[in-house]
This record gives sequence, C-alpha cells and structure tokens, in this order.
Amino acid sequence: MADAPILYSFRRCPYAMRARLALLVSGQAVAHRENLLRAKPAAMLAASPKGTVPVLVLPDGRVIDESLEIMRWALGRHDPEAWLAGDDATLIATNDGPFKRHLDRYKYVERHGSDPIAHRTEAAGLLEALEARLRDQAQLCGGRRTLADMAIFPFVRQFAAVEPDWFAAQPWAALRGWLAGHLESDLFARAMVRHPLWVEADAG
Repeated sequence: MADAPILYSFRRCPYAMRARLALLVSGQAVAHRENLLRAKPAAMLAASPKGTVPVLVLPDGRVIDESLEIMRWALGRHDPEAWLAGDDATLIATNDGPFKRHLDRYKYVERHGSDPIAHRTEAAGLLEALEARLRDQAQLCGGRRTLADMAIFPFVRQFAAVEPDWFAAQPWAALRGWLAGHLESDLFARAMVRHPLWVEADAG
C-alpha cells in the first residue's frame, strides 16, 4: 500500500479507535502502524511532534493529527452511512472536554492525585444527559449511527470499564444498550483487530 495514507495508531486509545471506525466505514485503506505510547517511533514524531495518536500521513505529505479531523477527512471522501449528518459539534465538545477531563481523573487517580468519586459523579451527570437523549431515539442524533455516536462511545466504553459493577447498577438502561450495540458491532470488531507492533526497520 505504497500510495495509501499511513496511520499511526494504538489499539486501546479511544481517539485512535474513533479514527479507525471512520476510516473503515469510509472504505479508506491505510498502512497501519501500531505503536506503543511509551516507545513512540521517530517517524511518527517527525510527522507530528506532539506525539499523540492517531496520526494520518497522506501520500502528498500532509499530516492530520487530530482524531475528529481524520474522521471528517475520511467521511468527506466517502460517507456511505451519512455519518456527517450527525456531526454534533456541541455534543462532541462536551465529551472531549468536560467528560474526558473527569474520566481521566476517575480512571488515573495516581497520575492526577484526584478524588475519583467526585470525578465519577461529575462524569455521571454528563452521561445522564446522553441517557435522556437515548430514551427517545436509538442513537445520539436519531435512528441511525452517525459521527457523534462513533466519536463518543469509545470514551463511554472506557468509563464503563473502570467499575463495571457500578456502571451496570446505574439507571442508564438506554445508555448501556446503546453502548453494547456499538461494542458488539462488526465495525467495532474490525476496528479492534490486533496489528503487530510496527518498528522503524519495517519502513522499507
């Protein structure tokens, strides 16, 4: 795939997950370079010095190193399920801003020196807003999955995994059903295929 874009990714990163989901649904082939965040390849850092995944390097040398922009780029080329119709900027910004901040401080307590219960409570309030929306419709922007669902559910997945029993006990039946539907989808299974670790010597 010499003429395919290069995707630097990390399997468990929710930002990389959502980029892979959009690339897959759009049918956009990529040369996948799986890496470890503790051992970032020099080629990735040369393309994007900030050192976070995902990074998409296009054949013409352009670099897209924001997950949402990778999603929009792929869907702008081919959007067979009309995901861009559900590009709800406000909803996604709430996820990427306040929700992600509380998620990190709930999940990574030692890193942040945080009170996990306080941050769990704050994040739960934001999830209750999603629950209310999903009681009235199957997906966040209507009856079909769109960009908003794909941009957000990887982070809800991460939140649910911190304390699965606690999450299961919350009055969020619609949210849990929505999350399970995405986790059990063929698309997610394809996005989570394990790739061998890419090393610089493979570049040739």
